[in-house]
Amino acid sequence: MDLARNIGDHTGELFQAQAHIWSHIFNFINSMSLKCAIQLGIPDVIHKHGQPMTLDQLIDALPIKNAKATFIYRLMQNLIHSGFFIEAKIPGNENDNQKGYLLTPASELLLKSNPFSVTPFLLAMLDPTLTDPWHHLSQWFQNSDETPFYTCHGRSLYDFASHEPRINQFFNKAMASDARLVSSVVTKDCKHVFEGLNSLVDVGGGTGTLAKAIADAFPSLKCTVLDLPHVVDGLESSKNLAYVGGNMFEAIPPANAVLMKWILIDWSDD
Repeated sequence: MDLARNIGDHTGELFQAQAHIWSHIFNFINSMSLKCAIQLGIPDVIHKHGQPMTLDQLIDALPIKNAKATFIYRLMQNLIHSGFFIEAKIPGNENDNQKGYLLTPASELLLKSNPFSVTPFLLAMLDPTLTDPWHHLSQWFQNSDETPFYTCHGRSLYDFASHEPRINQFFNKAMASDARLVSSVVTKDCKHVFEGLNSLVDVGGGTGTLAKAIADAFPSLKCTVLDLPHVVDGLESSKNLAYVGGNMFEAIPPANAVLMKWILIDWSDD
């Protein structure tokens, strides 16, 4: 079949296919624009303003070069399209069509003051250390490495983090931020799960955000966090919460129940 000669019969379908490809090619712009907004502090600036914030007000409040100010409009339009901001009329200006930027529920979850903020998770997942391995995906399919991360960096993520304090701290903060929202739901809506338990071990529990919330909600429940030594090093135990450095493939502290969050995804079914 000569695809070039049959273009006239399938013009609409062809352009739709091209648009679909382009959408995937440039999809990274959405996540990188969001990362940029976080690094510039845009959600916090708009939140602090207390009402719809005009483009000029936003530009004046941001730590950017004057020569780059005109590009903030483009950045904000992309983030509005992605659902992180909206435009609303400014109160008190009924006869003026001027609008300003407001947060959405999604961008509220990115505020530094939000106890459930996922900003640490976002910054960690979009750090070059974790995004660079995706450029090695095809190479990984052709070698015997366990993960694309290993192909890119020459060692596993956990081994890498144990030798790189910045990455270790970055990753631990990311996991903790993700756990805060989960722990609030678990301790409020899943209380029945913990009935009759005297002890629980959180395997791969990181710095203990989830286990600590459970321990606080159920004072009679003895909770243990098991993670790699470099993760729990220096963390202090409390009345019913203890930290143990170790390897789950070698030994898991005995308990009535074992909790695993974001753990099984790291290994194959075998």
